[in-house]
Amino acid sequence: MKTIQNIIIGFGKGGKTLAKFLAQKGEEVLVIEKSNQMYGGTCINIACLPSKRLIIEADNGVKFTDAVNGKNQMTTMLRGKNYHMLADEPTVTVLDGEAKFIADHEIEVTTTVEEKEQYRGERIFINTGALPVMLPIPGLAESKAVLDSTAAMDQKEMPEKLVIIGAGYIGLEFASMFAKYGSKVTVLDLHEQFLPREDNDIASEIKKDMENSGVTFELGVKINRVDGQTVFYEKDGQSHEMVADRILVATGRKPNTENLGLENTAIQLTDRGAIKVDEHLQTTVPNVWAIGDVKGGLQFTYISLDDFRIIKDQLFGSGKRSLSDRINVPYSVFITPSLSRVGLSEKEAKAQGITYELKKLPVAAIPKAHVLKDPRGLFKALIAPKTGLILGVTLYGAESYELINMISLAMKMKIPAAILRDQIYTHPTMSESFNDLFK
Repeated sequence: MKTIQNIIIGFGKGGKTLAKFLAQKGEEVLVIEKSNQMYGGTCINIACLPSKRLIIEADNGVKFTDAVNGKNQMTTMLRGKNYHMLADEPTVTVLDGEAKFIADHEIEVTTTVEEKEQYRGERIFINTGALPVMLPIPGLAESKAVLDSTAAMDQKEMPEKLVIIGAGYIGLEFASMFAKYGSKVTVLDLHEQFLPREDNDIASEIKKDMENSGVTFELGVKINRVDGQTVFYEKDGQSHEMVADRILVATGRKPNTENLGLENTAIQLTDRGAIKVDEHLQTTVPNVWAIGDVKGGLQFTYISLDDFRIIKDQLFGSGKRSLSDRINVPYSVFITPSLSRVGLSEKEAKAQGITYELKKLPVAAIPKAHVLKDPRGLFKALIAPKTGLILGVTLYGAESYELINMISLAMKMKIPAAILRDQIYTHPTMSESFNDLFK
């Protein structure tokens, strides 16, 4: 059994960045990835980048098959670039295979040629990501019409009729995108309330705009079973059935701990099946860390990158950086127009009894929105009356995914809203809306 200084299981964002950093420090690194189609991780291969590429192509009027071909060319290029970023380092070995723990610091790797190799790691970093959740609906898993989010982006033909199970953020992105390509999209969801995490006025605007773009919503439904291309469900006590070319399951993702052999270690899981970590991402076994989606919590590639920063600070810094530093993490939903938020919503502020001053601006009041030919949406901001600091901002409108980062920075640096209000911005831009939003 060979001893390796650093073993990283999974070629995701945090793991690959850590591998590159350790290599530049002259340390030995073994990176294990079970699929040569996943070099670089989930984001560049099957999630953020390919999905956003398809969304943008839909907005640009590109045919679906042409967009898929272009997306595949992009991911192939990025995958190769990521592989060589690590494999070309003299102290890094990229091994194709599936890793399984046989002891706290020992793993067995079944390679792609079915050989078994064993390694002992002085440090081990688990970076195996997450998997789509398949609901236990009778007939769902057996249906040949069923897609997960990965398969949905690799269809050879655009589905004429698409049923999406789940009206969460991922489901809405796909609904918005496929409707733009010309699919007849119906979204089924268990919950009566649409986007319950968001303020009612924001959720109402989004639902109205998506319905106007051709998406049909059936909320408060119970799906009884799936038979081939037919979904059988109940709503308001009545039975319904819907036939679709494809059925996309968008009901979330779960930490990928399957077949890791954690039962052979003292590594513990949370109640939700994620690897349990402390504030510094250490598992319940010393010198074993978990990075990214596999540890639970927010499933964003930028969170995985920040996980790397925490571990880097432990190994080569002051060791002070921790999960508790993550306050007011922004997120964006790439529907059209996009939804972005950071900090408190009005609904959350009321629930917590927090006093706030509310600012609202319809996107139609922003000149750049008319230049972009999309004046839909609403911007909202919550300000602390005594300090003038920003408590939270929700931006539903064009280019919100760029604007939200400026708000996030202002909140982190405790910059009062008045500074953004009085800032000189270029024109015409969406960012100049802050002159009016924070009036």
